Amino acid sequence: MADAPVQTGEAPRQPAEEPSLKRVMGPSLLLLFVVGDILGTGVYALTGQVAAEVGGAAWLPFLSAFVVAILTAFSYLELVTKYPQAAGAALYTHKAFGVHFVTFIVAFTVMCSGITSASTASRTFAANLGEAFELDLGTGAGVTIVALLFMGLVAAVNFRGVGESVKANVVLTCVELSGLLIIIMIGLWAIGGGDADMSRVVEFDTQGHGVFGAVTAATALAFFAMVGFEDSVNMAEECKEPSRIFPKVMLSGLIITGVIYVLVAISAVALVPVDELGEGDTPLLKVVEAGAPGFPLQIFAFITMFAVANSALINMLMASRLVYGMSRERVLPGPLGRVHPRRRTPWVAIIFTTVLAIGLITFVGEVPALGRTTALLLLGVFTIVNITVLVLRRNPVEHKHFRTPTFIPVIGAVVCAFLTTPLAGHTSEHYRIVAVLLAVGVVLWFVTWTVNRRLHRSQGDMDDPENLGVGGPVN
Repeated sequence: MADAPVQTGEAPRQPAEEPSLKRVMGPSLLLLFVVGDILGTGVYALTGQVAAEVGGAAWLPFLSAFVVAILTAFSYLELVTKYPQAAGAALYTHKAFGVHFVTFIVAFTVMCSGITSASTASRTFAANLGEAFELDLGTGAGVTIVALLFMGLVAAVNFRGVGESVKANVVLTCVELSGLLIIIMIGLWAIGGGDADMSRVVEFDTQGHGVFGAVTAATALAFFAMVGFEDSVNMAEECKEPSRIFPKVMLSGLIITGVIYVLVAISAVALVPVDELGEGDTPLLKVVEAGAPGFPLQIFAFITMFAVANSALINMLMASRLVYGMSRERVLPGPLGRVHPRRRTPWVAIIFTTVLAIGLITFVGEVPALGRTTALLLLGVFTIVNITVLVLRRNPVEHKHFRTPTFIPVIGAVVCAFLTTPLAGHTSEHYRIVAVLLAVGVVLWFVTWTVNRRLHRSQGDMDDPENLGVGGPVN
């Protein structure tokens, strides 16, 4: 039987012919990565929908979503400092349970959510590009072509290196952050001048569902705007001293974005009636129109364009590193883990994830109910992550790492699981989309398992369960 990889908490063993990833991210770049990934496109599109769910107290679901994110972040911090490797939730699931099917589905779910979000962001980028430059792209071929060209640019930046990718992230994060700060400043100016209706901020419009039900449903939707912090763990192998810097950086990023979201929500409902805010896909543009009529609105088309560009770049970074990491853990085919000898980037994984994104852009386009569907997928993954941190307590490592109090992952698992139920406002449409995605994942798992089984049978390695990916935990 072949020896199982030795678990030391360091990067996994690399084949002699393959270089390792380049460690270029320090605390500042990692913080911008976390903040930029969380801000993304969610708050630009979801503020009005959250307000429509719960009324003027739209800040409360964002605050609740922040609490849920913090609970799961503590679990991620213990795991990423214990196992500072790429692949994130899928890696932790593999180490905890060692069941190839479960690991593959978790990996597929996370990858699918990232690629789908990036593909949708690409189409949104194309639409906003047309608006910003007054181009008639229509809603069909024109938008698709621009979105495909944009995805090609994202792949090129990703391939060139994480240093270049993160530098681009710095610029894009500053742009999208400036847009939200403009909203906050407009809100504060209007409130100070008496032009805002602060009474709306404490009003609930539950539409007959009760306060608890409405807030719960709105929290599940607002949670989509808080996801992104988990993507950073996939960059662990490209961070300097990940076990030391991750706790402070991830928690700081979550707190910064949580405060921004609450202030944006308060500004929005104080300036725009809830009924108007919930109509259409540009709620923050309505806030600018109401609070600063003289502000050049075209600027917000550019800001939104750059915001979704940042989301696409970070999601594709995450997806390619996840594929790379799981290949190195023998859950996905070996070629997907190849690193370019000069650029030191996972070039095969980048090509693979880009091809999937191109397919989504070309043949699927917009995914219905993207926010809720993505949140539903990731809440399921977060439930598993909170459980794995408890399971992996039985497997100590030699180096020091962050340890979260036991009650936090327990509460996190219960809350995340609850938010995946119909009580959180998910409809049959959302569950159907998830079911289709998971069905695709099951097919891919079966194909991968069959290919690996035949390969190892031909090599005479059938006695090694690890080679089949169905043995015990890889520790």
